[in-house]
Amino acid sequence: MPKATHSDRARPQSPWQRGTNENTNLLLRQYFPRGTDLSVYSQAQLDRVALRLNQSPRQTLGFQTPASKLHASVASTV
Repeated sequence: MPKATHSDRARPQSPWQRGTNENTNLLLRQYFPRGTDLSVYSQAQLDRVALRLNQSPRQTLGFQTPASKLHASVASTV
């Protein structure tokens, strides 16, 4: 039986296959350049960056924030 050639994972050296991941990396690079040692930052500093990113509107979310989309999703299951 032949092996399946389709994979739902991105191939190495193919960043266009990893859109959300690459976009998130670009957003994080605004705060932490490549190669930054994150151990020198406190948890509070990392949390502030995460909060800022989660409160920023995204085009892919219809210009809603990730936090509001998550809240709406969780609220709809309660």
